Amino acid sequence: MRLFRRCTRISILSLLAISVFTPVFLLSFRLKNLNTDASKDFVEDLSILKHRIDAQANSAVQQEEVEGLKGPHLVVYRDGDHGSLVSLDENDRRHKAENVNLLQSNGDTYGGQEKNQRNLSEQKVSPSREKEKSRPEGVQHSRSIQSHLWRPLDEKVKEMKDKVIRAKAYLSFAPPDSNSHFVKEIKLRIKELERAMGDVTKDSGLSRRATQKMKAMDGTLLKASRIYPDCSAMVNTLRAMTYNAEEQLRSQRDQTSFLVQLAARTTPKGLHCLSMQLTTEYFALQSEEREFPNQHKLQDPDLYHFAVFSDNVLACSVVVNTTVSTAKDPEKIVFHIVTDSLNLPAMSMWFLMNPPGKATIQIQSIDSFEWLSIKYNEDQQKQKGLDPRYASVLNHLRFYLPDIFPSVNKIVFLDHDVVVRKDLTRLWHINIKGKVNGAVETCVEGEPSFRRMDMFINFTDPSVATRFDANTCTWAYGMNVFDLQEWRKRNLTALYHKYLELGSKRPLLKAGSLPLGWMTFYKHTHALDKTWHLLGLGYDSGVTRAQIEQAAVIHYDGVMKPWLDIGIQKYKSYWNRHVSYEHPYLQQCNLHE
Repeated sequence: MRLFRRCTRISILSLLAISVFTPVFLLSFRLKNLNTDASKDFVEDLSILKHRIDAQANSAVQQEEVEGLKGPHLVVYRDGDHGSLVSLDENDRRHKAENVNLLQSNGDTYGGQEKNQRNLSEQKVSPSREKEKSRPEGVQHSRSIQSHLWRPLDEKVKEMKDKVIRAKAYLSFAPPDSNSHFVKEIKLRIKELERAMGDVTKDSGLSRRATQKMKAMDGTLLKASRIYPDCSAMVNTLRAMTYNAEEQLRSQRDQTSFLVQLAARTTPKGLHCLSMQLTTEYFALQSEEREFPNQHKLQDPDLYHFAVFSDNVLACSVVVNTTVSTAKDPEKIVFHIVTDSLNLPAMSMWFLMNPPGKATIQIQSIDSFEWLSIKYNEDQQKQKGLDPRYASVLNHLRFYLPDIFPSVNKIVFLDHDVVVRKDLTRLWHINIKGKVNGAVETCVEGEPSFRRMDMFINFTDPSVATRFDANTCTWAYGMNVFDLQEWRKRNLTALYHKYLELGSKRPLLKAGSLPLGWMTFYKHTHALDKTWHLLGLGYDSGVTRAQIEQAAVIHYDGVMKPWLDIGIQKYKSYWNRHVSYEHPYLQQCNLHE
């Protein structure tokens, strides 16, 4: 009986042991198989990485002996290389049967295709290398020295960005809803490398962590090249990415252009505040306090008369102050400022508080010209639908100078976006040879200010083609000297109305006063020396300091005015130095440099 119990106990313990150890054994065996399979699929396995590195190290000597194995460098890596992607594509098509893809031609190789590539390189040496061999050693040596001297400082940064682009191209191959290990891995590598690069633009700013992340990305790209060995798919994807990038760039440029134009048409809040402050103060004055001194000089033809038509108080103050401060005889200067009725109080108050030294000043409103209201209303109807800036009465008032100043024989017309740097009274001593208008020409090809008549005037119209020559030299507004006596003799204001009438009936010219001025003063303009009037400070950042120092007048023509935030920063100082930013009203309206 005891023997039976002992046998029963042993058998129970044996079954229990089997039930415990058998699952353990099976589980360990399964894990071993899983590890073996994983090592074949995942690149990040340390043992496999070590094996691959060893294999590449063993084949390094053989690769150095085969000259044709080294593909041309990517243009993005070296600025001195001139190999085109077209040659790479031709090489890919030539060796398509041997599965040589785009990544390998850029320098990425792996063990499975080394033999094929070695055979290919032995059959044919690249044409570029044959040319290099045929050159003298001295030439090759000098080129290598030159390429070393001109090696870019941001080579690694460009290489990292290129790897991110390639990784994104491979990521686009995966299905949209894919959640595989490869997709997770490549997304992680992209995120890590972009975070490691940050906003760095030079190699010196890269950290050691960024270099480590780039090596990890190399491993992932190597795995991706095995999964997607089709070169044509990569080319198509990169082409699509390039197209999308170009479309985004075009859209951003259009948006930037629109915003710049919008900013140019908008009055800054500070200038509006200043106008309101000055208007309030003006209406608090007594009528006798609103009078300017020396008004008896306004009709004296022997003085130097200047005209500015504007609704911008601060801009007018700069024009007046710079003209008076540079003049040899400021007491002989008479300034005529014409503005609209809305800004007349503010403009008057500013110059009552800040008189222009010994010069005489007159502030007028367009509403004071009763004869103009009828003429301008007709002109405005002819220009309906145009940009308000071009159809503005202040913009077209320049064609009525003889009517506005009937007793003046010669006058210098200035735009409100200029700064005077030299004495302009010398213009009265220039012989304009019986012409009506003295202006700086803008017909030199290659210069930013270059303009042709057919850019703004429709020469396909017979009435234009028979009257004008498209090759006639053009000129600029902004600083013009007008002989009003000759203007009256030739009745050019009537000629202006005639061309305006023609333009209202058919598409004859572009909007604005410039093409109308070219037509009205055709063969009535005398060319002044270019140093009198420098253009481009409102659109061309290439104007040099030497040109500015030589110019008598610098002109911020274009949309980037110096009082706007969008103005070209390096030219703002030439305008800001003539603004009294310490003035209490400017301080209250938060106007500062």
